[in-house]
Amino acid sequence: MSLVVAVDAMGGDHGPSVVVPAAIGFVRKHGDVRLILVGDEAAVRALLPADAATLAVDVHHASQVVDMDEAPAKALRGKKDSSMRVAIDLVAAGQAQACVSAGNTGALMATARFVLHMLPGIERPAIVRALPTQRGETYMLDLGANTECSAEQLCEFAVMGAVLVEALGKRQNPSVGLLNIGSEATKGTDTVQRAAELIRASGLNFHGYVEGDDIYAGTTDVVVCDGFVGNVALKTSEGLARMITQVLREEFSRTPLRRLGALASLPALRALRQRLDPRAYNGASLLGLPAPVIKSHGGTDVIGFTQAIAEAAAQARARVPQRIGERLADFLPQALTA
Repeated sequence: MSLVVAVDAMGGDHGPSVVVPAAIGFVRKHGDVRLILVGDEAAVRALLPADAATLAVDVHHASQVVDMDEAPAKALRGKKDSSMRVAIDLVAAGQAQACVSAGNTGALMATARFVLHMLPGIERPAIVRALPTQRGETYMLDLGANTECSAEQLCEFAVMGAVLVEALGKRQNPSVGLLNIGSEATKGTDTVQRAAELIRASGLNFHGYVEGDDIYAGTTDVVVCDGFVGNVALKTSEGLARMITQVLREEFSRTPLRRLGALASLPALRALRQRLDPRAYNGASLLGLPAPVIKSHGGTDVIGFTQAIAEAAAQARARVPQRIGERLADFLPQALTA
């Protein structure tokens, strides 16, 4: 039996024009995964190739679309036949093992939580994604789902992040760092200090506090923080990357001699772009749910959305949610009695 992933075909800034080509390209390379494209059937079928009937792709009609700026509560109450909601419903009904959407993040979070519920022992989902580092990659959470977190929730995030890294085969017994404004034991808020006590008592491979520059140094395999701090750090990183790209472009085109230098540097520049290409890391997971729900960047292209589908398939194949549920019992009780 092949793995089935439900795909919100209408989500994101570009909708079916990006999602459908990405889905077709993915199934051509991965014969063990079947995709269900959920959305306006006529719009989706108009973009399918002539040989679509021979591919592992189905189309499931949904009559509504959640707008990118729509209030999550409004979408949850009023759009029960949206492409996002129906895709998640397919997971709840057991017709798909994972879901991908590039749509409204708040609506996706609220709908997934309402329809699928949380894993026992987890209070809130956390957004996690891989980031490139000097040593490879690190997984950071929460990146914006929870602007305020308790120490216990930060401890849950630490467990979920560590299990994710192990389940995906990235590293055994991954190291976990708690983001803080210094490495000394006295630094940070009461909540952060209490969270450090809980994580240290959990049995996880706890490195201790890490600072902002440790994220891209790759000091730990997992970095834990609340969603407010995580989202600010992520958006700051994206803005810095865009600025560096723009400055390089301006400096290399300033004089004829520099343009020649740019030609000579093309191999290195292409390698740099490939290593830091955000599309290669697209696909943030909403951890804490009983099935993988992957949020793609809304403005990504075909390459980026293909990566988000691959992330959903990888997490479903590795049974990440089930493994998180199993490992919570190992780590959390001893941690919460510390």
